[in-house]
Amino acid sequence: MQPGRPQIPQEETCPVPENLLGELYRTSSHGLDSLIATVPAKTRAMLALYCHRRAHLQSIGLAVAASCEAHHLEEVGGHAGRVLFDKARAAPEPVQTTHYVGRKQVSLSRGTIMQVVIDQDLV
Repeated sequence: MQPGRPQIPQEETCPVPENLLGELYRTSSHGLDSLIATVPAKTRAMLALYCHRRAHLQSIGLAVAASCEAHHLEEVGGHAGRVLFDKARAAPEPVQTTHYVGRKQVSLSRGTIMQVVIDQDLV
């Protein structure tokens, strides 16, 4: 490294072969557990942290972390590993399927203003 030049961070390498990562990405949530079970414990911890750092793989990272022991995640990721372990064991947040959930229904006025409009239409 030359003095005065900032070092460009390198992309971390995936701890499992790309084809296995692709299978994890494509598999249903039911098949994920059996596929994760084929990965050794320490590699599984590295994979959980690797996936959790990427927005599109965070759900896989949580699923993998749920199958890890706390000491493996802490050994690989330190404090971040412990936080991931706790997050994976916490109750899942309720999934909001649409942005309309929880909105109040619209009601039309039936007061005096509405009666005036109706009376005008009858004339």
